Amino acid sequence: MLQQILHDMYIDPELLAELSDVQKHILFYKMREEQLRRWREREAWEALSQGDGLRPPKVKRASDKHIQWLLGEDGEVWVWVMGEGPGDKPYEEISEELIAERARLQAQREAEELWKQKEAEITKKFRDALANEKARILAEKWKVEMEDRKAAKVLEERIHEEFKRKEEEERKRGEEQIRLQEEQRAKELYWSLKQAQLRCQASEKEEQEWEEQLRRSKAADEERSRGAQRARDEYRRHSLRAIQKGTVAGLSSMFQELGQNHEQESRLYHHLPGPGPPPPLAVPVRTWERPLRPLSREVIVRWFKEEQLPRRAGFERNTKSIAPWFHGIISRENAEDLLENMTEGAFLIRVSEKIWGYTLSYRLQKGFKHFLVDASGDFYSFLGVDPNRHATLTDLIDFHKEEIITVSGGELLQEPCGQRDSPPDYHLLFE
Repeated sequence: MLQQILHDMYIDPELLAELSDVQKHILFYKMREEQLRRWREREAWEALSQGDGLRPPKVKRASDKHIQWLLGEDGEVWVWVMGEGPGDKPYEEISEELIAERARLQAQREAEELWKQKEAEITKKFRDALANEKARILAEKWKVEMEDRKAAKVLEERIHEEFKRKEEEERKRGEEQIRLQEEQRAKELYWSLKQAQLRCQASEKEEQEWEEQLRRSKAADEERSRGAQRARDEYRRHSLRAIQKGTVAGLSSMFQELGQNHEQESRLYHHLPGPGPPPPLAVPVRTWERPLRPLSREVIVRWFKEEQLPRRAGFERNTKSIAPWFHGIISRENAEDLLENMTEGAFLIRVSEKIWGYTLSYRLQKGFKHFLVDASGDFYSFLGVDPNRHATLTDLIDFHKEEIITVSGGELLQEPCGQRDSPPDYHLLFE
């Protein structure tokens, strides 16, 4: 199954959904490694072709254009998101300040326009009134003979001062009126913008979700990097442990032997150091054409009877008894229901409906984990997690009773989860 995925560089979405986060990270790491291998192979072929004169060498045009990214302390491209940096104000506070500032500026502009109109009106009003009064005084001077021109001048100055005082008072009243109108308008604009913001709450919620998605994406990138490092460490640990026990081959050997046939794998397996050769198993002779993936329960039952029963899948070692951890074709929900009341470390093996193989359901302290077990070839191995190959399904279970499945999770198989109902859920497989 893993070789097929690496060959096609594609994995079915339903199968991908069955993988845990650690399995997804390791599978991504393997696919990326396969891409690099293909790229290096193509580059070597092109270099060989150019050396033999089969293809003209590529001429790269010189260019002075380049891009240089600002890097952070971790060596990665530095990214700043408004509202998330140290010292940044919360988004809600920034939004409130922007709305208030926009309302204040708009009200100030409107108040300035109103004051210009009001000032022009006041100036014109008192200029006209003063001119009319001067004309009236002059007319009276010409009509009435005044013996004391000085008294007339004093009277004119007094009237001028009176009008000037009234003009100042009018100006103050106008300024106060404009100020009150400005404050009232600022409040109206503020509430208008606030109501528009509330009406656009759905849009803002989408923006918040986008920001949350961006934050999760950044966290996922960091977790993916850490997961890849853990996967490499786990790969080295399992490979060294498996070589010491003499029961499996490492993941690197699997990639190097993609082109080897089953006979070469068998010879390599028997030359590994160990306490002794594994017990011989009857290799099933396939008498039917197996589809690429399970299509129905009937096809799965036939596959189990044709290919798995001869390999004693589901049986205890060297006995005719079915192992207590073995279950039939049951769903994820049924498996979690069986493990619900058990302690951490409880487990069961169920026949998978997604791949040609099984699913190991594991009880955590809070929750559950599910690992796919690939049985499409002549061995059993976890898909994307454990690089070790096991001759039988029982070997895989016994191995992980002593060795954890993943470094990050520390899963160790402790207590098998047996049957609850009668007849057992695997009775169709053994009829």
